[in-house]
Amino acid sequence: MNRIIKKVAVLGSGVMGSRIACHFAGVGVQTLLLDIAPTALNEAEKARKLTLEHPAVRNRIVNEALAAALKSNPSPVYTKEVAERIKTGNFIDNMKDIAGVDWIIEVVVERLDIKQQILSEVEKYRKPGTLITSNTSGIPIHLMTGGRSEDFKKHFCGTHFFNPPRYLRLLEIIPTPDTSGDVVDFLMQYGDLHLGKTTVLCKDTPAFIANRIGVYGIMAIFKLVDELGLTIDDVDTLTGPLIGRPKSATFRTADVVGIDTLVKVAKGVEQNCPNDEQRDVFQIPGWLDKIVANNWLGDKTGQGFFKKTKGAGGEKEILTLNLKSMEYGPRQKPKFASVEAAKAVDDLRTRLKMLAQGTDKGAEFLRKLNYMLFAYISHRIPEISDELYRVDDAMMAGFGWEIGPFESWDVLGVGRTIDKIKEAGYTVAPWVDEMLNAGIKSFYKTEGGKRWYYDIAGRKYVPMPGGSAFLVMKNFEEQTVWKNSACRCYHLGDEVLGLEWSTKMGTIGGEVLEGIQKSIALAEEKFKGVVIAGEGTNFSAGANVGLIFMLAVEQDYDELDMAVRQFQQTMMRARYSAVPVVVAPHGLTLGGACELSLHADRVVPAAETYIGLVELGVGLIPGGGGTKEFTLRAADEVHEGEPDTIPLKDRFFTIATAKVATSAYEAFGLGILKKDRDIVSINQGRRISEAKSAVIELYDDGYTMPVPRTDIKVLGRSALGMLYSGIHQMWRGNYATDHDVVVAKKLAFVMCGGDLSEPSLVSEQYILDLEREAFLSLCGEKKTLERLQSVLKGGKPVRN
Repeated sequence: MNRIIKKVAVLGSGVMGSRIACHFAGVGVQTLLLDIAPTALNEAEKARKLTLEHPAVRNRIVNEALAAALKSNPSPVYTKEVAERIKTGNFIDNMKDIAGVDWIIEVVVERLDIKQQILSEVEKYRKPGTLITSNTSGIPIHLMTGGRSEDFKKHFCGTHFFNPPRYLRLLEIIPTPDTSGDVVDFLMQYGDLHLGKTTVLCKDTPAFIANRIGVYGIMAIFKLVDELGLTIDDVDTLTGPLIGRPKSATFRTADVVGIDTLVKVAKGVEQNCPNDEQRDVFQIPGWLDKIVANNWLGDKTGQGFFKKTKGAGGEKEILTLNLKSMEYGPRQKPKFASVEAAKAVDDLRTRLKMLAQGTDKGAEFLRKLNYMLFAYISHRIPEISDELYRVDDAMMAGFGWEIGPFESWDVLGVGRTIDKIKEAGYTVAPWVDEMLNAGIKSFYKTEGGKRWYYDIAGRKYVPMPGGSAFLVMKNFEEQTVWKNSACRCYHLGDEVLGLEWSTKMGTIGGEVLEGIQKSIALAEEKFKGVVIAGEGTNFSAGANVGLIFMLAVEQDYDELDMAVRQFQQTMMRARYSAVPVVVAPHGLTLGGACELSLHADRVVPAAETYIGLVELGVGLIPGGGGTKEFTLRAADEVHEGEPDTIPLKDRFFTIATAKVATSAYEAFGLGILKKDRDIVSINQGRRISEAKSAVIELYDDGYTMPVPRTDIKVLGRSALGMLYSGIHQMWRGNYATDHDVVVAKKLAFVMCGGDLSEPSLVSEQYILDLEREAFLSLCGEKKTLERLQSVLKGGKPVRN
């Protein structure tokens, strides 16, 4: 059956339901969002003399929920227009409308009886063959289908989205014994290709995979807090980015998720998993019972492990709960020697090995936590999954871990740690010993650019599913063609090169520019083209601000001029090469990284790409060709019959206000991406493979080097006066500081082609020269140096 999803129905418009609806609408699916009809009028409705039968009243709950979701931050939609694809209604008047949808997703309150009641209504109207799934974080899926028809059961499955659905990539697929294999296969594929999810097949066990392991990890930490006498600030210092976990670490995560939710899951596992060998870890410590009894449930109640207050001067202050005294106090910055040493190391795997060798209390805590976790996950195979990689996928996609627990165990050495785990009092599942005794020393291996995992049932390595669709640069280390201290250029196969760099925040300095130039040169010799991408949290925060600041402070303008020229020349090299250059950004893609994208032959961004020219924020203009490129595009966008200044004005204010697209889709509206050129990769994991395919497609279509432009129409004084007037209005409205005005006028001067008496046709190099001159002049401004220094200290640019 060729199943196509044109329309979905989401039943339940709470926090999860409304956001799931938004995500489906965001990927282009018409969505019907339903909820209960009110049973009583509110005061506003009474004042308007409405009745319970009025349409506005009938749909009040669902409409208010959707409106709240659309206003929430971070936004659940890629662009504002997405909301037009969502139609609302209520269970009484509109349940009949589910007959016209292809997939029904139940997302009502987490109570089995209510879910069963809704599903009973669904069966009355659902057409045979329609998918029906339930979003739940822990209710056994097989219990929901009692009394349902054979066709219903065959097409029913659990689909556990993680909140917020747009941003957390995990989608757990939980079939029942009655679920058709075709349905499971479809959901796994659809979630991956169309929803951008890491789809993980789970067994119908308590808390499924991610919450079972994730909540175990949190409860293990709580146990170690008591054992080692650690504080909340100690733990969040040790369990955040230091070990490849989110900034929210442990206790802050609990506040965000809801402490009561965490307790509910922990109790559920303790009650429903009598054979869990570490069941005692899920017992709620006394101090946690007190916190729940006090209704200190986290963000939802205004306080939990942390509490936001205002200091004496009115500034915001975050206090931390003392778990012994149950009183809040100022946050502390713990000092662990092992942490201070590890912080200096950028590579996570090297950092984890360093921490494992530490001798202080922080290192002892992390060792014990690892021993507990490694022992625990070994026993979960095959209870919660037959394949170990699914556990890692779930933790990375659902809890934001950079590497999963089995891969972490590989990093520290399975053979080196197994005896220590046993010495610490924990048992390891027999299959791990069997694996080691068979001479297999790790759970994963990489060969020829492909990743393999250890299959417990078959007792051998098997290829990771997905194959070439999920390319990871580091898997091609054996095919390294060239490298320097910052970059590596790999042969990705099929005569395509791949370039990545490993600088802090992906910043672009001299060595990265060298890497771009060298990779293009190598590709021109004997390859089809180049993919430029990265594997870190973000693609790149832009040019190396530290280098610019140092040269500006030292007033070394010759070196600064050379650095800017090199940047411009590298961007133009990406544009004018004999082979296609495709950039595949993700996450932050700012400043110079945006400029690189502007000059590529094609951009294949992840949907979650936050891209923009942000230089105005630090008192500069885009100096790596970004100003030139926006000027060129503005000239090309003039339509017959409209004033020449309209596209220029739009482009100017996009740069002048340092706008950053909050998704790749929004970047089209800002003119950063081109609809006739660039393709969004909804699944970030497929981005590099899709970029590689783009290189091959461009090459096979007979790629020819473009000709440098000499026909760019710039408007001179006529447009300059208009832009200066707009800048003045921004200043009068207090939207711009005095220094903002200085910078914006420099930008306007460049984008108008200088002080020309009439519109003229100029070359790209002409605009690049103006751009560079303006950039260098701003580097001598005191206010610009103050902003650059503020950024280097880790803060936002000062408004001066």
